[in-house]
Amino acid sequence: MSAVRIAISGGGLAGACLLHALLPHAHLDVHIFESAAAFKEAGMAIGVARNALAALDLIGPSAAQCLDRAGAVPMQGVRFMLAQGEGAGSMIDETKSGQRVTSIVHRAAFLRELLADVPPERMHASKKLDHFDRHSDGSLTLHFTDGTVHECDILIGADGIRSTVRKLILGEDDPAAIPRNTGAWCVMALKPYSDAQASIGKGPVNIEDAREYMWIGNGTYLMHNVLNQGQVVQFIIAVHDKDAESSDRWHRTVSADEIKKHYQDWPPHLYKAVDEVEQPAMYLWEHPPASTYISGSVCIMGDAAHATTPWQGSGGSMSIEDSLILSTLLGRAQTAAEARTSLKVYDQVRRPRTQRIVESSRGTGLIVSGLSEETKLDLGKLRANLLPRWDFIVDFDNEKHRDEAVEMMERELKS
Repeated sequence: MSAVRIAISGGGLAGACLLHALLPHAHLDVHIFESAAAFKEAGMAIGVARNALAALDLIGPSAAQCLDRAGAVPMQGVRFMLAQGEGAGSMIDETKSGQRVTSIVHRAAFLRELLADVPPERMHASKKLDHFDRHSDGSLTLHFTDGTVHECDILIGADGIRSTVRKLILGEDDPAAIPRNTGAWCVMALKPYSDAQASIGKGPVNIEDAREYMWIGNGTYLMHNVLNQGQVVQFIIAVHDKDAESSDRWHRTVSADEIKKHYQDWPPHLYKAVDEVEQPAMYLWEHPPASTYISGSVCIMGDAAHATTPWQGSGGSMSIEDSLILSTLLGRAQTAAEARTSLKVYDQVRRPRTQRIVESSRGTGLIVSGLSEETKLDLGKLRANLLPRWDFIVDFDNEKHRDEAVEMMERELKS
């Protein structure tokens, strides 16, 4: 029996997690292709919530160990605080200690650990996918911009929010083929642990009782959490720029005066935490819902399938869940035809959940920025509406999800 040849386009966290999950299956010949000159991640840390921690455990002990080796910090919970308006300084709500454990990990460190034991001959850098040819037997020839080619039975696009594979599946004319700007921008900064404690106090910044804090203002937002086993604290400030909605702007520079204007009415101890210097900012984009994640032998996963805003911290977690389902189904596929069936099942089970999370995150962003017409800065309404928005995300049975996908695949193969 010949091996099922799988190509992963995209060497970020989604592709690396899937590769890690697929490698134990000896009948799968898996290769990963990265457009950059090296396999690396940039940007903010990610939260790996309880649902994704369970998915990592189901993928296997080595996957969970990667998170630990990357220096992940377990959060004891999340506190939502009101920074402006009547009741400023009040706690809106908090997750119970231990109820919703989230591990915060730096992207680059997690990626490094996921790829640490991958055979070098399976990793290919400087390989940007241009297009692919389909053959009568369902196999594919991948064409890269450097003129090289690769033959495979299955192509999995894990190539991020500006995915080439997504455009090839949906078609250039499909409005869902490209992402959209939500209008919100954010600035990220890392500060030494001692400096952060001196700025906002030892209570909110405490490695012994590590929690995420989300501060809600009038059109403004601040979040902080502890990284790298307590060495640094990550700060994120965000503001909604209505004029940027649906624009093609990805980045901007925010002046010191603009930052001061947005945050000058915040409590003094929080205002001190916001650097009043010119800062690079990034806009937050998301994908419109796609009609499908697959086309025959080709599929998309992670941000290529369901790029989301970070308001509910679920982008990385969805990629881990995707990896669990794809690796489980492909691991059971003994032929290329069965592998194509596994992609069909993956689309059916993953698309509804992931697109619901993208939609929920957008709405949550309005709430935590004080812009929701339903809640605004009303302490009581925020308490009633905010925290329950995470329930369907974290209170999710990934083992049941996996088993249902396996049963669906078995039915498809028998039909």
